[in-house]
Amino acid sequence: MNWLRAIALTTVFLLLVPIVILLYYGLGPFRTPAGYTLGVFRSIELSLFSSGLAAIVDIAVFTPLAYYLARGKDPIAEALVDMPVGIPHPIIGVALLILDSPLTPTGRFLLSFGINFFNTILGLVVALVIMSAPIYVKSMQPYFESKDPSPEEFAMGMGASRIRTLFSVVLPDSLKGVASASLIAMSRALGEFGSISIIAYYVLQYPFYGVSPASVTIFQLFSGAIPGGLNAAVTASAAMILVALPITLVGHFIRRR
Repeated sequence: MNWLRAIALTTVFLLLVPIVILLYYGLGPFRTPAGYTLGVFRSIELSLFSSGLAAIVDIAVFTPLAYYLARGKDPIAEALVDMPVGIPHPIIGVALLILDSPLTPTGRFLLSFGINFFNTILGLVVALVIMSAPIYVKSMQPYFESKDPSPEEFAMGMGASRIRTLFSVVLPDSLKGVASASLIAMSRALGEFGSISIIAYYVLQYPFYGVSPASVTIFQLFSGAIPGGLNAAVTASAAMILVALPITLVGHFIRRR
């Protein structure tokens, strides 16, 4: 057991090394004002706002799916849920771009209703939902599986449908699980880059006109697309870690409680 614990702690340490290094250099030797400008803080604000909206959508839309997988045991549906995170993430951005393009029938249909994904908050949130929803579902599914099904069976025995049982019996007793899974999904959305760098490189809508998501802004600093360079990218990365890490830790703390 001691050897197993040592190996486990060593692997945890290896996972944390990049984060610790970034925090050290971003808050210390590489710290530069170019990494914590108003533009950087606005990009973090945009990421928090859009990731929070994505988490709310995850709860509203994908909780029934998680419950279905927990009780229905559908291996095909389980495999399909994993597809968005199992393919290169820029593909999701390209897919959304084509879906909403005026060159395609679906795009012309959506645009006729004023639905535009490209460089909008809507497109950003849709991409984040697609990338975070599998994490939310996979967090909620084992939570539902661990719950005693007796109250659900009693409710359905009294004539309640499965969906009514979910909303009237299961969810009122699952608020901690929902909170934990949504925070974990939100932290995943905060870290997304591949899909949003294509569909929402900039947001051209009030109140974030001309603002990029935080992950894109860090890339812009590193690549020189905006002034800053490596030091600014490291500083902004450290700031983003300080914002995102507590969300993940609180989510896991709630789950452990």
